[in-house]
Amino acid sequence: MRFSAEVVIDASPERVWAVYTDVSRWPEWTKSVTSVTPLDPGPLRLGQRVRVSQPKLPTTVWTVTALDEGRSWEWTATGPLARTVATHVVTPEGTGSRATNAIDQGGPLGVLIGKLVAGLTDRYLVMEAEGLKARAESAAR
Repeated sequence: MRFSAEVVIDASPERVWAVYTDVSRWPEWTKSVTSVTPLDPGPLRLGQRVRVSQPKLPTTVWTVTALDEGRSWEWTATGPLARTVATHVVTPEGTGSRATNAIDQGGPLGVLIGKLVAGLTDRYLVMEAEGLKARAESAAR
């Protein structure tokens, strides 16, 4: 089961990437995240683990499983019979950028959970996209 949202941002891909990958600051610009705690120090990197708390969802540890510096990254959370992959992509768009975020729910329990929280997932992805846009554009001015 896949969910996604995207937004065009009036800021350079480098600026959007800098905001997007500074995950510990996400609670400052999206209400879909209440806290982010890197469990491994340093900038976002392959293998890094991050604990994320969100309203109405269990606190989850995500592991960065793919990273294309300056363009995209994925982090993955796993549980019994469930696997969730969140993808974050930044691409050039005219004089600005396009940011795309997506959630893929897999495994028998993951698909069931995905169906149960579909509306919440859609709302959170839009909140994240809109918050990223506002933060990146305000920082670019």
